[in-house]
Amino acid sequence: MLRIKNIFITGGSGKIGRALLPELVKAGYRIRALEFDEKVKYSKSVEVMSGDLRDVRLAEKALQDMDAVIHLANCKENRELFLDTNIKGTFYLLDESKKCGHLKQFIQAGSDARVGIFYYPHPFPIDETMPHQAYPGYYAFSKVLEETMCEQYVIQYKLPVTVLRFSWVHDEDDILAHLTLKVPNFGVPVWKELAKTQKQKEYFRKKADGVACLVHPGGQPGIRHIVGIKDVVQGIMLSIGNQAAIGQAFSITGPAPFSYGVAAEYAAKILHLPVVLFTCDYFHDLAHSIVKARSILGYNPLYDITRIIDDAVAFRQAGKKRTPTKYIG
Repeated sequence: MLRIKNIFITGGSGKIGRALLPELVKAGYRIRALEFDEKVKYSKSVEVMSGDLRDVRLAEKALQDMDAVIHLANCKENRELFLDTNIKGTFYLLDESKKCGHLKQFIQAGSDARVGIFYYPHPFPIDETMPHQAYPGYYAFSKVLEETMCEQYVIQYKLPVTVLRFSWVHDEDDILAHLTLKVPNFGVPVWKELAKTQKQKEYFRKKADGVACLVHPGGQPGIRHIVGIKDVVQGIMLSIGNQAAIGQAFSITGPAPFSYGVAAEYAAKILHLPVVLFTCDYFHDLAHSIVKARSILGYNPLYDITRIIDDAVAFRQAGKKRTPTKYIG
């Protein structure tokens, strides 16, 4: 194991960061967290550093006395900002990690957006050897560029990089916000856009709720692979200081893909709502292989679709409010 004590983290106020920081503190790491425009309540043991990834001078200051970087921050579908924030910001961190000479691990948050998820056919489970083929959009494009930079810094400078490719991350009541018809909408497809029949349109006109079941033309339910937030945190924690993870990329996702048919029936029964079928002719089934993460990291995801739904229902029953998000997915 690598001797890592001090960690600089970006994106600490984001979905993954909020769940990860308490576990890092509990594990005894000294944390320096970058705070941009979202003021959040951090643990007293976390050193908060205000700054902007677009600042060329930030990385040198941020990495002083640090052993590792966990780079989670990302600007989503913003044409004006993504190049400076995602690409240049990642480059500045990578280059300073190379220059400073004392960094033992750089953990980069990757995404299955790099392989196009349901936008392209995947006749076999997606593994780490599949080449980049981002779906249309600035976010997926940026994830490919970020990974490409990481790959080259490993090749050119032997920088100790670990890439964790998260599938669609679910926390709080995200899965219910996705599956049900009422707002808030979360993720794609957007059910209202798939409403073609009069009966389907009535749900939205009357603001009535139901549970969506995505089906292919012909009626077969779609298959998708997502990941619960606690499994994401597990994957990161297992990677920190893991010598075998250096220079490697790993798929971090749930224990198995789910069927929209199974998910819709399960959620509908709990919520006492009708299931509404939506035919989508552009959705391709997808599943990931986590063999590499299991064998090298010891990754053992526990949150299948029913457990993710159970946690989301408990979240709502407890009267908790969703954390505001700037991006639909």
